[in-house]
Amino acid sequence: MTALDLSRAAWRTSSRSSGNGNCVEVAPADGRVAVRDSKDRSGPVLVFPPSAWAAFVAGLDAVRPD
Repeated sequence: MTALDLSRAAWRTSSRSSGNGNCVEVAPADGRVAVRDSKDRSGPVLVFPPSAWAAFVAGLDAVRPD
């Protein structure tokens, strides 16, 4: 497995962020979606295929309170 180069990734804070410091950041990465903890930007990164990320976000929408 080859390491994914994220040195030029365009990270953005999740639209679900409430500004309380419990945030994730996402970035497109070589046809995938990379996710990291905004408090630990040099820490581990999870990488998902777009279909898995879309399913995750759809699941959030299904349980999001109004």
